[in-house]
Amino acid sequence: MTYDVAKIRADFPILAREVNGKPLVYLDNGASAQKPQVVIDTITRAYSMEYANVHRGLHYLSNLATENYEAVRGIIARFLGVKDEHEIVFTSGTTEGINLVAYGWAMPRMQAGDEIVLTVAEHHANIVPWHFLRERQGVVLKWVDVDANGDLDPQAVIDAIGPKTKLVAMSHMSNVLGTVFDVKPVIDAAHAQGVPVLVDGSQAAVHMPLNLDALGADFYAITGHKLYGPSGSGAMHIKAARMAEMRPFMGGGDMIREVHRDVVTWNDPPMKFEAGTPGIVQQIGLGAALNYMMGVGMENIAAHEARLTAYARERLAGLNWLTVQGNSAKKGAIFSFTLDGAAHAHDISTVLDKKGVAVRAGHHCAQPLMEHMGVTATCRASFAMYNTEAEVDALVDALELCHDLFA
Repeated sequence: MTYDVAKIRADFPILAREVNGKPLVYLDNGASAQKPQVVIDTITRAYSMEYANVHRGLHYLSNLATENYEAVRGIIARFLGVKDEHEIVFTSGTTEGINLVAYGWAMPRMQAGDEIVLTVAEHHANIVPWHFLRERQGVVLKWVDVDANGDLDPQAVIDAIGPKTKLVAMSHMSNVLGTVFDVKPVIDAAHAQGVPVLVDGSQAAVHMPLNLDALGADFYAITGHKLYGPSGSGAMHIKAARMAEMRPFMGGGDMIREVHRDVVTWNDPPMKFEAGTPGIVQQIGLGAALNYMMGVGMENIAAHEARLTAYARERLAGLNWLTVQGNSAKKGAIFSFTLDGAAHAHDISTVLDKKGVAVRAGHHCAQPLMEHMGVTATCRASFAMYNTEAEVDALVDALELCHDLFA
């Protein structure tokens, strides 16, 4: 199949606009991706013609909204390669999903001295919930470093697992380095020792086909706003056996079966973990986004982004005054960089913005990794299914202007 990037770009209305008098070159996809028209139309229709609260109503609109909302569970399961859609818990995104596991699964079964193995490359969303357990229950956090190329040796993670390890929590793809981590050997080795594994799939799910049933992680988190869907949408895949071990994280709404003065009984999973009025339209929009991605084909998206990554790697390597953080052979379409000299990442991003090029600047919610790399901040250009080689050239041209200004 020919990958028609021009046709794909036409599906994203915002890409036709200008910024500061220049065509928009949107390279901040690692933070949030833009939305195709089908998602915008789905959200508009849901609010304007189909909106009602879900599950509890008996009228036409409530039934329609419930049907549309619950259908997304199956869409997510298909997208992730999960046979049992009842293993899909709706969340507002990865942060809520990981906190759900921290409060609902980890907190009741961990005590002082128990260990959680993490990598230094984690996003804060996969660090801070575990610090809660460290502060409140005396849980020990064990860290595994990446090497100079940004690679993570699976054996190093496996070696960090000991008799007190109760959980391994790691990213599938670094949001800073773009490195795709080989999580499967870690999952298999951890399971051989009776240790569950949580995987943060926020970046990986956007860039590659997934088969979570084959991967075998106990918990796998995705977030909708990076998947061309709305903010406030997402999901957590939780194996049924782990769901049975979990207590509810929040109380209220559809997570109950009965409530009395002296007793309360919980609903069955996954509803047991979905309290309150949910993000109805957000999840419906996510379903439209995932259907759109599957229509293009995840293998096709991955192949297109691999070509972009190779081209960007080559072009950026020609700038001998620019340092790219992480140069793994397993690198995906994310490039974090600094300029030699005194130019701060924020200054670089401001100059790039004047040329219509949108990148991220800062610590990217990954301060332990920044400390490990010996920098306080980087610029990050993160590519998506709609980006082009011409936009790589625009990035390089803007960086050359930066060099001229700050040299």
